Amino acid sequence: MDSLFSLYGLGIMATILSVASSKFPNYSTTIHFPPKPIELNVYKGDDEGGIEQRSIRELVETKVPSVFKDFKPLWWLFNGHLQTIYCVLGDFSKHEKVLYKRTYLRLVDGGTLGLDFTPADPENNPHLKDDTPIIVVQHGLTGGSYESYVRAILSRAILSKDKGGLGYRAVVINFRGCAGVPITSARFYSAGHTDDTRNALLYIANQYPKAPLLALGFSLGSNVITRYLGEEKENARLHAACSLACPWDLEDNNDRLLNSYLGKHIYSKGMGGNLQNVLKRHYKSLTADPDHFVAQAAVKAATLKNPTLEEFDDTFTRIAGGPSPVFPFPSSREYYRSMSTHHIVKDVRIPYLAISAADDPVVRRVPMDGGGNPYVVMGLTTGGGHLGWFQAGGTHNVDRWTTQPVLEWLRLMGDNVVHKSAPRGRTIFIDSEGWLREEGQPQLGCRELFEEGLVDGNGGEAGILQGL
Repeated sequence: MDSLFSLYGLGIMATILSVASSKFPNYSTTIHFPPKPIELNVYKGDDEGGIEQRSIRELVETKVPSVFKDFKPLWWLFNGHLQTIYCVLGDFSKHEKVLYKRTYLRLVDGGTLGLDFTPADPENNPHLKDDTPIIVVQHGLTGGSYESYVRAILSRAILSKDKGGLGYRAVVINFRGCAGVPITSARFYSAGHTDDTRNALLYIANQYPKAPLLALGFSLGSNVITRYLGEEKENARLHAACSLACPWDLEDNNDRLLNSYLGKHIYSKGMGGNLQNVLKRHYKSLTADPDHFVAQAAVKAATLKNPTLEEFDDTFTRIAGGPSPVFPFPSSREYYRSMSTHHIVKDVRIPYLAISAADDPVVRRVPMDGGGNPYVVMGLTTGGGHLGWFQAGGTHNVDRWTTQPVLEWLRLMGDNVVHKSAPRGRTIFIDSEGWLREEGQPQLGCRELFEEGLVDGNGGEAGILQGL
C-alpha cells in the first residue's frame, strides 16, 4: 500500500510539471441527442392529472437544465489526473454522510450479495409509500456503498422533499467481496457478468412491486448496468438509467493505459492492486477446493507482483468473473471485447443518460452517438477526470458538478415520466425450496439470509484505494 501511495505522489508531481506552463483549458459540456428521440408519456402537472407525450430531448432540455452548464473545476484540480487522484486520496468521510441497512442475499450458486438500503435511520426515515421510486446503484471497480461519489448523490436523493431532496429510497448492490460482503462460492465479479444484478433486481422488485426502479451506475458499475439493459432489452426490470464514467471499450482503455507512464504505473497498477487486495482478503474462500480451476487461478493471482489491471484480469478475472458457458475466456483480450458496452448501448430500451469526461485518464473512448439509440442521451464534459468533477464554488472541496444533473434526471424519471408497468420484467415466483425465481431464467435464484443493523457508509475498506 505504501508503494501505491508513493506512485500516486509521483503521479501528482509528474502531472503538475507537465501542465505548469500550459493555459487552463476552456471547460464546456457537449450533449448529444439521438436523431429521432423517443417520445415518453409524462404527467401534465395540472390539477386534472392528464398525460401527454414529449420527446426525451425536450424533457432533458426543460427538466435537466444543469447538464448543459459548463463544468468549472477547483483551481488546483485543473486537469483529469488531479481530479482523479483527489477522488482517490481525498478525505470525504466527514461530508455527505449516509446510513444504510444491509440485507444479505444467498444466491443459488452459493454466492452472497450485500444490498445496502437507505434511508435507514429509524428516527429520520419517513413513512415512504409503496410506489416511491428506488435508486438502484452499482459502484465502481472495487468500491461499495461507502464511496463518496455514491454518497454525494444519495445523501441528497433520500432527503424528504420538504428538505430539498427527492424523497426517494435507494439501494446499493455491493459486488461479491466488496464493502464487507463475503465471498462464499468459487466465483468473483467482473465488468460484464450481469446475473448478480438480475438476482438483486429480482429481490428488490419482489419487495417493492409498485416502485419504479431507477439505475445509477459508476464506472465499472455503469458497464454492468449497460450490459444488463442491452441484454434484457424490453425485459429489463429497470425503468430508467444514468451512468457516470462508463468504461465503454475495455480493450481500448487497457491499451491506452499501458501506452503511457501514468496510465501503466499509476492507474492500471492501482486498479490491479486493488483487485488483488480484494482477492487476498477472500483468499481462503476462493481456494477452499484446491482442485477447482478458480482456486488454481486465485493462487496464481495472489502471487503477482504489483500487477497491472490486464495482468490481474488475464490471470484471474477472465476465469472467475462469471459462470459458464461465457466464462472462462481464453484471454483477457477476449474478456475485454466481449464485456464492453460501446457495441451494446444501441440495444438499451429505457431512457438512459450517460455522462463522461473528455480528460478521464481511465476512459479514453466515448461513443457519443449513443449507438443511434432513440432512448440514449450522451453528455461529455471537457474536464472532470475519472469520477471526479470537483467544481469551483462548492463547500469543503467535495461538491461535484455531476450531482445536480443526476438528481434532476432522477426526479424527471421518478416524478414526471409515466412508466408502463411496475415491476417490469419476467414473472417472479417462489419455488418449492423457497428460492425466489424468475420465469425462464433457471440460473437465477436468491433468498434473504438476514438483515444487518445500521451500516455506517462513510468510512471505506482498509487496504483498498477509494474512488476507483
